[in-house]
Amino acid sequence: MLIADYGMVFVLLFLCALISVLTISDIHPEDPRSGRRLAGLMVKKYGKDINVLVVARDIDADRKFTEAIQEELTRLGAHVVGTELGDPYSVRQRLEKMGAESVQVDLVATHNFSSKWKIFSGEMLKKLGSNHPVLEKLKVVRPPSYRWPTFLTRQNLISILNQNAPIAIMAIGMTLVIITAGIDLSVGSLMALAAVVSAVCVQEFLGAAQASGLSVMLAFFIAMVVCALSGVFAGVMITVFKMPPFVATLGLMMVARGASYILAGGADALKIEAVSVGALYSTSILGIPSQIVIMVALFILAHLVMSHTSFGRYVYAVGGNETAARLSGVPVVAVIIAVYAICGLSAGLAGVLDASHFGTGRPKAGEFYELQVIAAVVVGGTSLMGGEGKMFGTFVGALILGVIQNGLNMAGVDSYRQMVIYGGLILVAVLIDQLKKKVIKPAAAV
Repeated sequence: MLIADYGMVFVLLFLCALISVLTISDIHPEDPRSGRRLAGLMVKKYGKDINVLVVARDIDADRKFTEAIQEELTRLGAHVVGTELGDPYSVRQRLEKMGAESVQVDLVATHNFSSKWKIFSGEMLKKLGSNHPVLEKLKVVRPPSYRWPTFLTRQNLISILNQNAPIAIMAIGMTLVIITAGIDLSVGSLMALAAVVSAVCVQEFLGAAQASGLSVMLAFFIAMVVCALSGVFAGVMITVFKMPPFVATLGLMMVARGASYILAGGADALKIEAVSVGALYSTSILGIPSQIVIMVALFILAHLVMSHTSFGRYVYAVGGNETAARLSGVPVVAVIIAVYAICGLSAGLAGVLDASHFGTGRPKAGEFYELQVIAAVVVGGTSLMGGEGKMFGTFVGALILGVIQNGLNMAGVDSYRQMVIYGGLILVAVLIDQLKKKVIKPAAAV
């Protein structure tokens, strides 16, 4: 039972361990924490009576790094003679000027990248020392490096979650659909439709560049409602007109993609000029991007709904045996329409997040995403036959795909080969599901 219920978790851990081993390399820290540590090491090794010039590039990350060094050196009683944010040429000019003014400089504190500038080569430092005696004993120091898997860096792990959040969000709705023994091929196209509808609403009706944050959120809401109604349409086609889910959602996929291009006037992207459009994507909570927070919150909500509400029980009942569910009083038609509406809504949310991210409505957004979404759901243990599946499994499945994609990107594998791998994963996952039905359940019955 442990393997049957949590097998994908073990697979995820194995993949993380494997990729971690394969990506072990020298890490050269450049964050404020490493800056403070470097300051402590300088004082410990050379004492407080040191004159330090802090050097780095003129970028936001490096400014935080240098500020941390200055603050810590000052706290420890050392002397910071100045800070130079720039390039090798500006650093050389600064050192030449300090040497000409007889300003004593004992150490240059920087990070690994800047320490490799030509100005800090042995030959150049020797020349500076010969021209300016106060720079004769000048040394360059940097935070110590360490060996660590590139895969397991905080930045990379956050990137995996952030890049795969739209897939995972759409997988929530897809899980409901597949549990009812259905399928939805339109999610990628609906994602694009939501992004374009958002752009059209802002640009044409809500003030364009002058649109307020509230107006942008209204545009996002309208786009999500459009996608939810598209899901309702698919559900009606399937339940009322007995159209196969594959056919109904395939048609909707083509209609939504075509409508996206029509609304965009055939352009590859429709720019959203409102400044506040990026707020939904760019904000963070406790250092965690908002997109990740939204994803986790939705998975928790979906888990609670499926585990502790009548609607959740109805979804499982419809997928397990639609006829029996109907005879038991389950509103089968309403349930199926609802799950397709939710699936459309989740695709709409992914679309508005895409619009917030890029600041445009992209008709090409979400191309082939339906493959990845279905793969996440199936790999997570949801049966394509219906009646079985858990939100936790889908979350793990989405993480597995994200980890694999990240590992393949690190290995330089192109997107087309990645599609082959995703397709193979779906086949393997379905095969495992079939074998489990034939082997595990009969064994349990015995």
